[in-house]
Amino acid sequence: MISAVDYIRILPELVLSVFGILVMIVDPLIPEQSPKRPLGMIALVGVLAGLAATAYQVGFYGDAFFHSVQVNTFSVFFHIVILLIALVVLLTSCEYLEVQKIRAGEYYGLILFGTVGMMLMTSAVELVLIFIALEISSISTYILAGMRRRVAESSESSLKYFLLGSFATAFFLYGVAMVYGATGSTNIYTIAHALRTQQSTLAYLAVGLMFVGLGFKVAAAPFHVWTPDVYEGSPAPVVALMSTGPKAAAFAVLLRVLFGTGAIGWFWIVWLAAILSMTLGNIGALVQQNVKRLLAYSSIAHAGYLLVAFAAGREVGISGAIFYTATYAAMNVGAFAVVSHLSGEGEKYVTIDDYAGLGRRSPPLAGILTIFLLSLIGIPATGGFFAKFYVFSAAFQSGLTGLVIIGVINSAIAAYYYLRIIVHMYMRDERTEAPVARIPATLGIGLAISLIATIYLGVLPGRLLEYALTSARDLVK
Repeated sequence: MISAVDYIRILPELVLSVFGILVMIVDPLIPEQSPKRPLGMIALVGVLAGLAATAYQVGFYGDAFFHSVQVNTFSVFFHIVILLIALVVLLTSCEYLEVQKIRAGEYYGLILFGTVGMMLMTSAVELVLIFIALEISSISTYILAGMRRRVAESSESSLKYFLLGSFATAFFLYGVAMVYGATGSTNIYTIAHALRTQQSTLAYLAVGLMFVGLGFKVAAAPFHVWTPDVYEGSPAPVVALMSTGPKAAAFAVLLRVLFGTGAIGWFWIVWLAAILSMTLGNIGALVQQNVKRLLAYSSIAHAGYLLVAFAAGREVGISGAIFYTATYAAMNVGAFAVVSHLSGEGEKYVTIDDYAGLGRRSPPLAGILTIFLLSLIGIPATGGFFAKFYVFSAAFQSGLTGLVIIGVINSAIAAYYYLRIIVHMYMRDERTEAPVARIPATLGIGLAISLIATIYLGVLPGRLLEYALTSARDLVK
């Protein structure tokens, strides 16, 4: 029997779905050549309503829909992170779509529907439901990646993302089938009970296959090859979304699969993926001239840092991964918001040379981007510092000294290419053919949200760290 409280436990997803449908209904009523800003406003209201619905869920923790969905501190935390990412992306998109002359109203609906899939991934405890949510999220981002329809690179990125993503999803689905064969269930907690009583080779293989599928979504090496090309061809605000939202959702699923099920035998897979991601990501970023490709390789490296926390295990490692996910989302979505504004019509200005002299042409934008880049490096007083410190501390406490050393070395390498952008902004002659437009109000609000979150997590991280630890306990209890 489905009760009213079951619907409350999926209330944010219901709210966003309603607003997504509303966007699709209103879209045909707006003249084809008119700006779609009203649809953006509807989507923004939808996300704010989703945040209110998530806050309302706090008093209704528990399972829903026959133990397929679970609402607790873990799911609520990721709901808030994903909704804030969607909020900043929508605020960035309002200006971007007008500059690029993109008149596709479905853009805003796809962001809302994709967000529904990401949120459902974080609260689902049934592997089949996780798969459905993963597809809802993926299909939306496949389409969004090709939204610049008149640009060949955008179509290429969408097609490449779709083909490789579908292939990776098949691995995840095969893993689900195998874990069902090994345990007789696809419910994470039933699987955990079965694996506590008996371990099987089939279960090890299942976890490995599911890791392949999720490793693609988080851009972890060696499943990262799609990332630079897709990031380069996709619209900049869409890259801000796909580099943070699906990543946060996939890491939440990975936490459930690896720790919620109590599966064993995955440590060396994660350990190797962490090293490969950090190393290949940072080395690849060193030689990039395109800022979007540089941040794509940076995204791969940060997936590696996050996997260090997974390898550390225990509550301290899980909470470190949760905290790192939120911090990375704040600074990376903010960095791509700046890139989106500076790219200009047709995204002509996306090379490092185009950022030369930005400190004189637009001191506010240069200063904001500098803070995000310093946070990505891990400089003190930014969220990135505490995120890396907490992750490396967890690994050190777990005896993974070698992995910590490799991580620190990679962080030093990463400092070069982040500082290279800062050097161009403040120490190179400006390029007059790369004008800087005035910062619109919507973008300013989005940048303010990201900037405040990045600094707050670097100055006062205690409350979020405590919440992350509580979430970790809820996951493994």
